[in-house]
Amino acid sequence: MSYILDQKQLDGIENVLQNELMEIGIKSVILINMGGNVIVNLDNGQVDHDIYSLAALAAGNFGAVAAMAKIVGEEEFSLLFHKGKKENIHFSKVLMDFLLITLFGNDVSLGFLRLKVDESVKKISKLLSLSPVVK
Repeated sequence: MSYILDQKQLDGIENVLQNELMEIGIKSVILINMGGNVIVNLDNGQVDHDIYSLAALAAGNFGAVAAMAKIVGEEEFSLLFHKGKKENIHFSKVLMDFLLITLFGNDVSLGFLRLKVDESVKKISKLLSLSPVVK
């Protein structure tokens, strides 16, 4: 499915991400579709990553994990987390067709981040549900 997002929805999504996630010290937050296309990208100005490659790899990674979930009898794993020495990545599914990628340092609590991501996903889902869907 394809969504048609207008500027008001994009601005609303950016506001949610800025107010809910960037304000707690997140380095970068990216909303992508499952094809790996970047919909919204916000960062703190100190991020030096290839966001487009990251988005494509994240979509592929999430697809692989979805296949693993089915193998072990789960319908899906709706979130993923990868911990590094300096940076961490949290992935969370938004509706069926989007993925929210959050990059953060060890100074942000994973529990607090998950709470804020859950709140953000609910708000973004509401905004996305207003979009006409093209099949």
